Amino acid sequence: MDRGFFAGKRILVMGLGRFGGGLDSVIFAARLGRQVIVTDLANETDLAAPMKALQGFDNIRYHLGGHREEDFGPEGADIVVVNPAVTPENPFVRIAEKAGKQITSQLEIFFELCPARIVGITGSNGKSTTTTLTSHLLEAGVGQSGVGYQRVWLGGNIGNKPLLEILDQIEPADVVVLELSSFQLEQLARIRRAPQAAIITNLTPNHLDRHGTFEAYCRAKENIFIHQSLNASHPALSVFNAEDPVTQGWFEKYQVQTGRLCRTFCPADVPADLAEVFVLAGPANRANLAAALAVAEYFGVAKDRIHKAVASYRGLPHRLELVARRKGVGWYDDSKATTPISSIAALEAFDCPEILIAGGYDKHIPFDEFGKVIARKVKAAILIGQTADKIDAAIAAGRTVDSRVEVHRTRTLQEAVQLADRLSRPGDVVLLSTACASYDMFRHYEHRAAVFRESIEALDA
Repeated sequence: MDRGFFAGKRILVMGLGRFGGGLDSVIFAARLGRQVIVTDLANETDLAAPMKALQGFDNIRYHLGGHREEDFGPEGADIVVVNPAVTPENPFVRIAEKAGKQITSQLEIFFELCPARIVGITGSNGKSTTTTLTSHLLEAGVGQSGVGYQRVWLGGNIGNKPLLEILDQIEPADVVVLELSSFQLEQLARIRRAPQAAIITNLTPNHLDRHGTFEAYCRAKENIFIHQSLNASHPALSVFNAEDPVTQGWFEKYQVQTGRLCRTFCPADVPADLAEVFVLAGPANRANLAAALAVAEYFGVAKDRIHKAVASYRGLPHRLELVARRKGVGWYDDSKATTPISSIAALEAFDCPEILIAGGYDKHIPFDEFGKVIARKVKAAILIGQTADKIDAAIAAGRTVDSRVEVHRTRTLQEAVQLADRLSRPGDVVLLSTACASYDMFRHYEHRAAVFRESIEALDA
């Protein structure tokens, strides 16, 4: 595939998204194609913001409020660009396949056209921290003799600019660091492509509302290794969590292959001098650092540069971020923790009494271990959202004779913050770490975090 492939073609973009997730694909298609059709289940009112960003194009038509079979059939578009949220089993995708249409996605286009080497990070938890850490460490190597790259780009599910927007600026001598979801890796499998260097942080049940089973979810994640290009002269890098039984099994399977350099990581792999200057607390974050170090070493970043980079790393917003300290109580925003294992890692990072705010959108994943940790560690749990009943049941099942956790329910996050303020005492921490996605009550996890901060500020009003 090259840019000429799109010239003069009718291009259908399936899924603009209320928050503009499909904007990058639409703009790319509008610049290269003769005619672009945007189709979305949402209506014009819901899509007002992203549509405003497309006002400058006169070759875009909108079919909103539902999809039309004729757009996908024999007389429809030549190329169908699908949003990652669209499942491979979608009936309209099936219609396009039957009609012989070219089906692609933003990420597939990027992998086909990107001239630079790509580093990909996936996993159930720790992806964003590991991705930004990896980018930060590689940035430290820019200008160093022998590293073999000139610039570092950060993208995927994280980063400041959409992938197709920055494509023209990326040079062959650059490195691109991407955070990749299971949905995106399913799409990449269509073209049998994967990053040259790949990390799997860990695997726990997630997105079972999409994949159905944990085994199917793992198969989607494994695509990051299955389709790596193997070359004995320039081996691919595959990095596995040594403490995860599934990824450890993958390490055993792949390490025998020629043209692949396999590495494992665990928290203990971080040298003492780096652990001392690393600002993020807890073993989960040390594991993230260990994975990023494997990539930095693969690219030849010098140890002194790595040390300076680790010392200067400040972490991500909404990931165990201290947002307020009032009346001797620390208030922490961990809104980015959307799985139980992420929230468990947050709880294990503190040795003081904890008041936890948890619950949210139901992705049909188990809360058994989360409930046990809450029962063991937490002073009070305030539950919100769709999963409140499930988490409550998990806490009850996880109780022992020593458990002292109080369980409360509130209708809103604002009420949860007010209750946490009444329950807290000097020396406590209040932790927003919901173990769930935000879509039942908020637009996204950043919106949830913003409401959390605003609610804390309102306590002093």
